[in-house]
Amino acid sequence: MNEIEIDGNSLTVKDIVSVARNGYKVSITSDAKSKIKIAEDYVKKLVKENKIVYGITTGFGKFSDVHINPKDTEELQRNLIISHSCSLGSPLSEETVRAIMTMRANALSKGNSGVRLSTVETLTQMLNEGVHPVVYEKGSLGASGDLAPLSMMVLVMLGLGEAFYKGERMKGETAMSKAGIDVIKLTSKEGLSLINGTQVMTAIAALTIYDSKNLIKSADISASLTMEALQGIMDAFDDKVQQVRGHSGQIKTAENIRTILKGSKLTTKQGEIRVQDAYSLRCVSQVHGAIRDSIEYVHSVIEKEINAATDNPLVFPETDEVISAGNFHGEPIALVMDFLGIALSEIANISERRLERLVNHQLNDLPAFLSPNGGLHSGFMIVQYAAASLVSENKVYAHPASVDSIPSSANQEDHVSMGTTAARKCRDILDNAQKVIALETFTSSQAIGFRDATKLASATDKVYKRIRKDVDFIENDTVMYTIIETFDKWIKEAIFVDIVETEIGKELN
Repeated sequence: MNEIEIDGNSLTVKDIVSVARNGYKVSITSDAKSKIKIAEDYVKKLVKENKIVYGITTGFGKFSDVHINPKDTEELQRNLIISHSCSLGSPLSEETVRAIMTMRANALSKGNSGVRLSTVETLTQMLNEGVHPVVYEKGSLGASGDLAPLSMMVLVMLGLGEAFYKGERMKGETAMSKAGIDVIKLTSKEGLSLINGTQVMTAIAALTIYDSKNLIKSADISASLTMEALQGIMDAFDDKVQQVRGHSGQIKTAENIRTILKGSKLTTKQGEIRVQDAYSLRCVSQVHGAIRDSIEYVHSVIEKEINAATDNPLVFPETDEVISAGNFHGEPIALVMDFLGIALSEIANISERRLERLVNHQLNDLPAFLSPNGGLHSGFMIVQYAAASLVSENKVYAHPASVDSIPSSANQEDHVSMGTTAARKCRDILDNAQKVIALETFTSSQAIGFRDATKLASATDKVYKRIRKDVDFIENDTVMYTIIETFDKWIKEAIFVDIVETEIGKELN
């Protein structure tokens, strides 16, 4: 069944992708429902006893010292959502919004937030019926969580704001009505529980890390094609070399390259043509390996955050405690998304250098710019320009967002993470890096056209034949951008990864 169960503790990045991109339904486990109900009853008890508890019977932020009459708690929560809906910019993609909603429902299912079960079920109903709030991407400081964009999500639950439903943008109330979902009135703490968290930055992060794992595999395949096009030396990928350094990612990358290129008659051994290759070939296992290790670390942090309780205050009914703390602070995601952005930019950096070696006749034995008719025709000259432009742009995006902090709420919130900015720009770096790998793969397939393609390894042969099915060898100059778009699509959909893994009979590392 295409359904993911939510229990507050067990969601994976893969689960998020299944819901966000593949339309999986979501349901809450019976155990999680029990925890939600216990916390809900506990909050009702606090309100009945008129206890002074932040966000339940007080204002928010700097207004935490303002006591709120119990009869005004519904208005307090509604006003919170309305006043905090200050996002701006372009709407987040549908898949990102679905990831946000899934994570928010999961966090509330831990039983530390104090919302009603019916409120969480409204969120899951919206997911299952395809009501996707219009959530603008800018406006979050990433501490006190993603307040502004999450508020836009909640607006639709109240019958306000806007949503996409069946491909059409409409008023939130209309979308809910068409989907047969009742709008809600928030009660004690619910508004705060719904928006005080890191789900926007973490949703972007989860989708980005999933695609990054496929990209590093695609980069290994692209590098392998370039190795064959340039008759690269395989000795550098010997397992003994990797083992004496000991880094896991390096060992795995070298194994991938050896597996992909097994049986190739185009690659060489040291001394056959030259003693050693340039770094962009010789150091693929070291560079891709370090990136692979970075991706694995970032993945582990994101998966922890997916299953975290991140609002404030947190309720602990079993010990009769409400603790005001800072789990909403986005620093864990901010730091790793800056880190991931740097790592992904390096995928593009080394790929562009390999691409340069393919088109520069001073560095190889191939025709200049891979054109059979150079001079009258420019060949792949500007393909390298485009790659260089994307690499340079990534250097700007790779500057960390997390080193900045602007105090807010009258200096009550005096250190913020900028985690959502880090996640958004990392997503942009990913897109550029995918495009650079696409450009390298396009170029290496052209270069292989000047070799004897019957000498390719079995895995790269399958990739090359798939390319030639839709993209011919370029004899004379042609409009490039449509071909580049095709390669970009192939990289984003991990088409070459699927081809190689099918051929070798196992998953790449």
